Amino acid sequence: MSKKPSALHEKKGIQQPDTTSSVAANKIKISRKKRFTTDEYVTKILQGNITFLSKAITLVESTNLKHQQQANEILNRCLPHANKSVRIGITGVPGVGKSTFIESFGTYLTGIGKKVAVLAVDPSSSVNSGSILGDKTRMEQLVTDVNAFIRPSPSGTSLGGVAQKTRESIILCEAAGFDTIIIETVGVGQSETAVHSMVDFFLLLKLSGAGDELQGIKRGIIEMADAIVINKADGDNIKNAKIAKVEFNRALHLYPPKESGWQPKVLTASGLNNNGIKEVYNMISNYLETTKNNGYFSNKRNKQNKHWLFSTIENELKSRFYNNPVIKELLAVEIKNLEEGKSTPFNAAKNLLDNA
Repeated sequence: MSKKPSALHEKKGIQQPDTTSSVAANKIKISRKKRFTTDEYVTKILQGNITFLSKAITLVESTNLKHQQQANEILNRCLPHANKSVRIGITGVPGVGKSTFIESFGTYLTGIGKKVAVLAVDPSSSVNSGSILGDKTRMEQLVTDVNAFIRPSPSGTSLGGVAQKTRESIILCEAAGFDTIIIETVGVGQSETAVHSMVDFFLLLKLSGAGDELQGIKRGIIEMADAIVINKADGDNIKNAKIAKVEFNRALHLYPPKESGWQPKVLTASGLNNNGIKEVYNMISNYLETTKNNGYFSNKRNKQNKHWLFSTIENELKSRFYNNPVIKELLAVEIKNLEEGKSTPFNAAKNLLDNA
């Protein structure tokens, strides 16, 4: 008597083709291995080649010493072609609709002939340093726009939610022909000084009807903001948005006049429905006209360069300190002494610095 096949028996199916052809896979492999010269990078970036712009930013963000050296060479060559854009910083708490607003705003800008680069910073995990980098998936329309470039970067340990190499990325984007640079910060309550020190216009997005009005009246963030936009002003929230606008306007008038001679404005908008986007652009244009006429724009750029200088020196000193072989060895000893209660953090630090 023949044995019946099991009900779990699997029939041999059709062999599935490879998802990537061997020829294409080989090309990808070769492309990844190939190292491009600085001349190739600079030439392609100045031609507006997005692929080489992305590769160059990757070099800038790398901690590899060879990559850093080439990145510096590329930056020096691109610098004469930079500083011709408008830099806009956009911040707000998670859930305020930054990505939706930026997509709507960026699409409006490309629609009037602008070239827009969005440097979106995603929060890095404090546990494993990982980052989702999901801004491209949230900006579905803008990411397919030929006149737009979206670059998500992990925030790392940078204070203020701005990637440490964002300033260098701005230079590369400007050299590639982008005339409007939008920097999106994490907006998780950290100091926003970092983004304020690298942009021409600082925009704060707020929500209405979420208990956010009183939070917005706190001095620090309001003093830095050149404008407040009440986002998600649509549907049943329009009335609340109008009330929030009045409250923020009252709060802004309590602050001393800005050095720029500009009185910060409060507008309402809906990134989802594209309402109020044109008004936001017109407001920023008025700000630029005001500050360029009174000389504040160029003075601010000069101050930002000085800030960038000192920040770079601090980062370089920190990098050299921790990469010093003597310090690496001594650091392990001092950590062990701390764990065994043989030293204090202050004495350990002093000993390390004395031997640097």
